[in-house]
Amino acid sequence: MVSSEKFITFVSSNKGDASDIIRRNNKYLYIKSIGIMKPTLFLLAAGMGSRYGGLKQLDTLGPQGQSIMDYSIYDAIQAGFGKIVWVIRRDFEQQFREQILSKYEGHVPCELCFQSLDALPEGFTVPEGRTKPWGTNHAVLMGEEVIKEPFAVLNCDDFYDRDAFRVMGKFLADLPEGSTGKYAMVGFRVGNTLSESGTVSRGVCENDEKSHLLTSVVERTKIERHGDTVQYLDENEEWVSIPDTTPVSMNFWGFTPDYFAHSKAYFREFLSDPKNQANLKSEFFIPLMVDTLIKQGKATCEVLDTTSKWFGVTYPEDRPEVVAKLAALHEQGQYPDKMF
Repeated sequence: MVSSEKFITFVSSNKGDASDIIRRNNKYLYIKSIGIMKPTLFLLAAGMGSRYGGLKQLDTLGPQGQSIMDYSIYDAIQAGFGKIVWVIRRDFEQQFREQILSKYEGHVPCELCFQSLDALPEGFTVPEGRTKPWGTNHAVLMGEEVIKEPFAVLNCDDFYDRDAFRVMGKFLADLPEGSTGKYAMVGFRVGNTLSESGTVSRGVCENDEKSHLLTSVVERTKIERHGDTVQYLDENEEWVSIPDTTPVSMNFWGFTPDYFAHSKAYFREFLSDPKNQANLKSEFFIPLMVDTLIKQGKATCEVLDTTSKWFGVTYPEDRPEVVAKLAALHEQGQYPDKMF
């Protein structure tokens, strides 16, 4: 049974399950497999990476010129994800199509959506002088028209490792059809997610040890190690110490499609707050939205344990270490020379 008449433009086939794709007029139609809805991978690629100094999402870091997102997509396909969606900016659409989309033809259905500063609810305008986008959850909102199934959201410039995709893919695939408010987050230990080159942003989490449900998450934009202790800079400009084992969000979330409606409603509240209008760098973060829904009793979020260790390129100084780590993974046989 066809679940949608929406054509996917940038796909040639889905080798994972031929029942998911039919060809019509040289385009491809995504079909829900009977009894199974494969989750979608939603990649956030709209940021320039100001600290890094360029389009780090497109940087060739692997031994055969792979970008970090190549590894994410490869691992996601292996974990059972059935569609890839990117949110990007219009100004590098052509480069993205040529450099990224073309390599996935023949492997998985793909779509693009676009984040822009003026993509705001009716009645709101961009404050004078604002040039910074509205943040990660604003980027997520851009996918509403093309994502109708459970989906995972993650950054394009973070290496999450295979087990993270395995646990998230299983969580989303096991959700009963029509589920709402059943979310998940891959939890990493903060001590395994730091950069030696400067501070990092992480969602610092608290969860119920028995149920593994998230109880709160607060985005901390400056976290680093001071001596033997991990610390973050709080809203009072004071450094607060936390254990190395503290669970943090690496922006690897799993949602059901009702998340879009919640986000649209709360984004209006966010924009209506005078302090968010006055602060030209205020951002509508995913952790802010999830924390709000948990506290309002509208959703639960399971913290998924993983053996994965994160690494990524936050600063230019991180690049040589990432290149060396990816080369080692290929030498160990964890990834083939030709991934796509």
